[in-house]
Amino acid sequence: MKAHLSLILVWLLSLTTNHAAQKPNILFILTDDHAYNTLGSYGNNVVKTPVMDTLAQQGTRFTHAYNSGAWRSGMCLPSRTMMMTGLQLWDAADTASSKDLRENFISKQLFFPQLMNQAGYETYFSGKWHIGNNDSSLVHDSFDNVINIRPNMPSAKGSYNRPKPGKPDPWDPTDPKFGGFYKGGKHWSEVLADDGITFIKQASKKKRPFMIYLCFNAPHDPRQSPQQYQDLYKLEDIQVPQPFYPQNPHLETMGLKGMRDEKTAPMPRSEYALRVNRKEYYALISHTDAQIGRVLNALDAHGLASNTLVVLTSDHGLACGHHGLMGKQNMYEHSLRAPWIIKGPNIPSGKTFDTPIYLQSAMTTILDAAGAPIPKHVAFESVLPIINNPKLQKDKPIYGAFLNKQRMVKTKNFKLIWYPKDDIELLFDLQKDPKEITNLSQNPQYASQLDAMRQLLNQQMQSMKDPLVTNKPLPNK
Repeated sequence: MKAHLSLILVWLLSLTTNHAAQKPNILFILTDDHAYNTLGSYGNNVVKTPVMDTLAQQGTRFTHAYNSGAWRSGMCLPSRTMMMTGLQLWDAADTASSKDLRENFISKQLFFPQLMNQAGYETYFSGKWHIGNNDSSLVHDSFDNVINIRPNMPSAKGSYNRPKPGKPDPWDPTDPKFGGFYKGGKHWSEVLADDGITFIKQASKKKRPFMIYLCFNAPHDPRQSPQQYQDLYKLEDIQVPQPFYPQNPHLETMGLKGMRDEKTAPMPRSEYALRVNRKEYYALISHTDAQIGRVLNALDAHGLASNTLVVLTSDHGLACGHHGLMGKQNMYEHSLRAPWIIKGPNIPSGKTFDTPIYLQSAMTTILDAAGAPIPKHVAFESVLPIINNPKLQKDKPIYGAFLNKQRMVKTKNFKLIWYPKDDIELLFDLQKDPKEITNLSQNPQYASQLDAMRQLLNQQMQSMKDPLVTNKPLPNK
């Protein structure tokens, strides 16, 4: 009898040990052009994002997640290259070609999904790739399961320089005839949700833990979504970012004159055009939110939700009217910052952290949670230590750069933006002026602060191996 009881105890102990050692599944959702200030949980009381807001409520939210910039006008590729390699901006730039990525990462089993493979995970990918000149072979060589590989952005006719006040708008964000997200017959975000559901169904039948990486093209322009999402918003309820700028005074020295993103609304800006663009932006965000909800519901339906770590972020933000700008190629908060939410096993509910992080910490955090190897070259830190011990929070400086046209450094209280071409400096007190309106660089009361921020920027440029310091040419586009 005693022997029988001993066997039962050993069996129960083995079950407990196996359960404790069970690795979490991973659902990693990356959106595109999604500004941090366009979610209800981040303080926007107009946009409707119930799924992402619930995710934030059930998990932990980081309010200050930054992208460090780009060596080319298309900022998505640098951001996603950093995510896949773990390299910071200028190191990533040096190895961004398909050939370099294959030789330096895939052949050495150092790509993000390959590191997850080494930890015992089966990996799945669908959506926007935009890495290594959009080389789809990189996807197939680094992920176990692949469905749809999308280009960097969908092209839609008639979506630029509109609408113009007093003139008929040739564009309809709900009409498939314009192509764009409707190319192929079904909205790309809906197809991606379908793929996510398919992956979850497949993974539920296997013993290995999974990492599903879903990359939305939305809410990148063209800002297209079905009528029911357009109907969520009335034009008169859409707020024009204040103060209103018909044109940013530094557009040319920022390197943005003629930039594709800036052509999504007419120049000079009108309040009407900004309202229309923001209405369509919000509608597309709500549509994306609903598709994310479908994927999360599939986790529940297959009994996987309790042991799945969900990480949601974007590759950068977007101006969409702030500071007279439409794109993300600038150093303002609305364009540098993205939502950053994590929910799952051992993640506290309803927690918020304002400690600054780079959004590519998603990679390291997932590796950390999975018990995967983290190579020495990875520049981004896991947020799990901060979540487990909030005392570890620090006000680390955040660096930003765009081509050789813009540089930025920020602390919790101040930000310095520098435009090297004309040696223009913008100094903002982020506590008193979170909208970054009042330039203090010429204010004598802030002379010492300006000098301190200049020194900090120089330090960051040195540590980042910035081409403006090393005199190294920018990578080819």
